Amino acid sequence: MNLSDSQTAGGAPRRISAMEAVLTHLRGAIERGEYAVGEKLPSEAELCRRLEVSRPVLREALRALQTMGLTVSRTGKGTFVVSSGPVEDPTFGDYAASDLLEVRRHVEIPVAGYAAARRTAEDLDHLNHLLERMEHETDTTAWVAMDTLFHLAVAQAAQNPVFRRVIEEIRDALARQSAFLNELGGRREQSNLEHRAIVEAIVERARQDAMDAMTHHLARVESTLTTIVRSGPRTAPPEEGVDQT
Repeated sequence: MNLSDSQTAGGAPRRISAMEAVLTHLRGAIERGEYAVGEKLPSEAELCRRLEVSRPVLREALRALQTMGLTVSRTGKGTFVVSSGPVEDPTFGDYAASDLLEVRRHVEIPVAGYAAARRTAEDLDHLNHLLERMEHETDTTAWVAMDTLFHLAVAQAAQNPVFRRVIEEIRDALARQSAFLNELGGRREQSNLEHRAIVEAIVERARQDAMDAMTHHLARVESTLTTIVRSGPRTAPPEEGVDQT
């Protein structure tokens, strides 16, 4: 079964990553009961052989399963199924997605408003530089790193060190969430547009517009996350490249 070259349906199919295809396959197998709760998944070597993917690709998919709360990894023992779904509240690092989003709404929306009112020329240079780099970046790992830097830069522009400290505290969780959404939800291009709307409002010192832009950004993050965990990643039908045999 080769899952390394899959596509999604539509007039102009979106090529899905090998990791996304592997995750979809394993999640489906767990939800169908092919791997029962309490059962150990086959070894990494065996799964790589069956699915014809590299070990790094498989490990990314296994991490995503754990984020969704479907499996747990036990050092020296392997990966075990702990739930057959439905996925309710994935975990990013130390924080549940629902807790992370709640805090982000209460912190980052007003922070964007303060940034619009208080930003310096240096802040604007930094934000615009990050935007330009993100809009031209094609590597997901590099983009995710800049995504967290962007949100830190907005907090810095608010000129209150406590705000930056809060974002620093959740920085690892933000990076994990960003990688998850971009790998499985194709969020990068839309995020770039949303980030630009935030910066444009900050440039114009339009406090309410900045808050509205951040509100929209976080709402889109939440809706994409909800779609992934409730419906699963976007996948290809058998005729478009996923080998079902």
